[in-house]
Amino acid sequence: MNNNDIFKKLRVALQLRDDQIVEILQLVDFRISKGEIGNFFRNEDHEKFMECGDQVLRNFLNGLVIHLRGTKESPKVPSEVIASHKNFQPKAAATEVKPQRPAAKNAGPGKPPKKFAAKKKEAGPVERVKYTIKKKP
Repeated sequence: MNNNDIFKKLRVALQLRDDQIVEILQLVDFRISKGEIGNFFRNEDHEKFMECGDQVLRNFLNGLVIHLRGTKESPKVPSEVIASHKNFQPKAAATEVKPQRPAAKNAGPGKPPKKFAAKKKEAGPVERVKYTIKKKP
C-alpha cells in the first residue's frame, strides 16, 4: 500500500472534499492547489497522475490532527467535526446570480432597447442582371 492509497482511503472515510484538504494542509502552513491534490487521486495509468510524497502525507496527517482535535487553546470534539462533513450540502445552483447583458446606449429608463435589423447582403454581379423572357406570338 502506497501513500496515494492511504490518502484516498482517508479522504473517503472522512468524506473530505478537495477544498477541505487544502484548508487542512494550510493549518500546518503547507500550500498546495486543488489541482495538485486531484492528481494524487487519479489512476496510476493517467497521464497527470502524481505520486504522493512522504512530506505531503505527513503534513496532511499533522493538519488532520489539528482539524479534528483542535489546539490546546480551543479543543474540538472529533465526532462533531466529522458529522459536520456528512451534513455539508453545497449551495444550490439557483442562488447564483447570472450576469445580465448591458442595456443599449440609447435605452433610457422606461424605454425598450433599440432592436437592430439584420443587414441586407449586397447583390453580386450575377444577381444584378435582370432577364426578361418574351413570349413569341
